[in-house]
Amino acid sequence: MGSCEKDQTFVRFDGPIIVGAGPSGIAVAACLKQDGIPSLVLERSDCIASLWQHKTYDRLKLHLPKQFCELPLFGYPKNFPKYPTKKQFVSYMEAYAKHFEIKPRFNQSVARAEFDAQVGVWRVNTQDSVYESRWLVVATGENAEAVVPEIQGIERFEGVVRHTSEYKSGCVFREQRVLVVGCGNSGMEVSLDLCRYNASPFMVVRNSVHVLPREMFGFPTFGIAMGLLKWLPLRVVDKLILFMANLTLGNTDKLGLRRPKTGPLELKNATGKTPVLDTGALSLIKSGNIKVVEQGVREITRNGAKFMDGQEIAFDSIVLATGYKSNVPFWLKGSDFFTKEGMPKMSFPNGWKGENGLYTVGFTRRGLLGTTCDALKIAKHVTGQWRSTTCKP
Repeated sequence: MGSCEKDQTFVRFDGPIIVGAGPSGIAVAACLKQDGIPSLVLERSDCIASLWQHKTYDRLKLHLPKQFCELPLFGYPKNFPKYPTKKQFVSYMEAYAKHFEIKPRFNQSVARAEFDAQVGVWRVNTQDSVYESRWLVVATGENAEAVVPEIQGIERFEGVVRHTSEYKSGCVFREQRVLVVGCGNSGMEVSLDLCRYNASPFMVVRNSVHVLPREMFGFPTFGIAMGLLKWLPLRVVDKLILFMANLTLGNTDKLGLRRPKTGPLELKNATGKTPVLDTGALSLIKSGNIKVVEQGVREITRNGAKFMDGQEIAFDSIVLATGYKSNVPFWLKGSDFFTKEGMPKMSFPNGWKGENGLYTVGFTRRGLLGTTCDALKIAKHVTGQWRSTTCKP
């Protein structure tokens, strides 16, 4: 139900308001729809899965096999490959939304959301509307905003500086010397992509990192780990995975890629730091096509960079593979459910539900498997409240 007053539309919605039309928000809407519960999805962009559509590089594929990346209640087409491409994943998302008749309200940028205790509703303000509902689902996720580090002197660099959210293809960097800041999955894959266009990537490795083969002995590494975890403790599985990884890849420390002391699965659970699943970059590091810079950047110069050891190298362009962060603290007010970094204070599997009808999805640090788990829980909980309310005489 809506009305217009002073050029702002007011909408009181019976079902939950979901902020974010990425995989997490769409998954919750689908689970609610399956139970007959309406939802209103608000999305700041002009499409679903906007991170995938607008802020990822062209050669991106799912890092995990598709069976670990399905949303609830609706699987991938059988003809999709084991590791779907970016285009295939987006088509899956669009088919998913169409199947469940989910129609988000696009170009609705949430500036503020707060619970009004006097009337018992969440009030959500966008640039032109005010929405109210008994339930609010925060589905903006862990990767809402690009992390752009402050590096001394970067403003005077005369070449191109681009975050990976703006990087599409190495074709525009053909035959250039490119400084890649960051050695996670994005940094590795961008470096690999640059090599395909005869560019010379120099990848800055500031911290220790776990590099694992995407597959071991013909089986997905993630699948092997999940299978072992059914029978063995996590730290034992970590040791087995690292033993097999060393057999497959060799000692990565010798390449300037120092492994953390904590195992890859334990580190992922504790900090959210994802191990790098190698898709070909490691062989180019071994061959010298991708150069590893173990020193941090001290400052950016007009035409290059100075490193902590005093070395100075000239570069044509800089790519910041420095990741993303949550933006929840900027718009969710009056709730202490999230940390100042925008993550639920309660860790998985208990971080999906707050107070006063507040829910979160997409913050588990466990990818789409975590999203599916939380989406089903949220739908079940909201459905129970919905039915208890509507069934009252």
